Amino acid sequence: MTASPASASPDGSPDPVPLLHPADGLPPVTATPDELARVAAAFAGGSGPVAVDAERASGFRYSQRAYLVQLRRAGAGSALVDPIPLRGALGPLAEALDGPEWVLHAASQDLPCLAELDLRPASLFDTELAGRLAGLPRVGLGPMVENLLGLGLEKGHGAADWSRRPLPEDWLVYAALDVEVLTDLRDVLTRMLDEQGKLEWARQEFEAVRTAPPSPPRAEPWRRTSGIHKVRRPRPLAAVRELWQARDSLAAERDIAPGRVLPDAAIVDAAVRNPDSAAALAGLPVFRGRSQRRLARYWFDALRRAAELPDSELPRGSAPTDGPPPVSRWADRDPDAAARLAAARSALTGVSERHDVPVENLLQPDLLRRLCWTPPADGDVAAALVAGGARPWQVELLAPLLEPALATRA
Repeated sequence: MTASPASASPDGSPDPVPLLHPADGLPPVTATPDELARVAAAFAGGSGPVAVDAERASGFRYSQRAYLVQLRRAGAGSALVDPIPLRGALGPLAEALDGPEWVLHAASQDLPCLAELDLRPASLFDTELAGRLAGLPRVGLGPMVENLLGLGLEKGHGAADWSRRPLPEDWLVYAALDVEVLTDLRDVLTRMLDEQGKLEWARQEFEAVRTAPPSPPRAEPWRRTSGIHKVRRPRPLAAVRELWQARDSLAAERDIAPGRVLPDAAIVDAAVRNPDSAAALAGLPVFRGRSQRRLARYWFDALRRAAELPDSELPRGSAPTDGPPPVSRWADRDPDAAARLAAARSALTGVSERHDVPVENLLQPDLLRRLCWTPPADGDVAAALVAGGARPWQVELLAPLLEPALATRA
């Protein structure tokens, strides 16, 4: 990797050395089957782990597909693979990458779009998760590379529209540099975790991420509309739902991010104001814009569907859930459960401080709440943790502490 000379900060410590250009030069974008075959052969002949990254266009497109896949491996160098002209047919590459460990940063964000391309790791190292377990205060890729490798990794294109073609050269440089540092970062983090006695914890966490099933669809995703707290009555809530669903259909059809089709604020405003005609709707902020005026009838039809719903089909004031109620209500509804949660949280805080691991990485907060609201009837806390998806290291560490916490009474 090419870097410029280091300077010194005011306190005398060296500033990070900025990474400006890929070490071997910017690799060409792989966009044809013949080029893909050459890249696959090179990576099959490489050695050690494979650094992997992917770029999406989440703020611009409805789909979460990968618009660029970045790779680096010792003996193979770096590769930038464009799956769009390849129509997602990356079979030779999938075969070449099936076996070596993959190194990703925040792997859970990229694994789904890579799986759409039939790219799946046989083993995994997640540098962000490793940083959390190692107790690092900042686990973004840039800060970790700076603090652990002494290198300055320029950011700025991660939220860009990666569906754009052709991709600008400075974007491609950014993409190539992201994978150039991952293997070195993995090596430093491996040593840190080993010294702290947490390497096996990390391996179990990585495997849990690698084998995690796809997230189930939300029962009522429209309830995540920003600003929906302003809408309290069932009929306006139905209007939010209908507008959200109309927007989602249009966004999927056009492959445009929903917020670019119609902002959440406009949905809430229309539901609250309840205009009585398409013309009245077109007079509201956002809807009076040229593109929205052309869709005024489409949006008003959604409002009319909500207005015509029988009361029995109106949404409830809050989302249905199979979990415990909000923690703020526990003291009134079940004081013993509130006491159990307080005791359990105190125990986890102590473990977090002793081992320098964030509480949320010790145990999923939802699992902790469920255990405290409904403790296992047979008292087998370890079995309940396993059933809830806790890893062996978590069960071994936490079960002895949670047993007395779950026996607490108000």
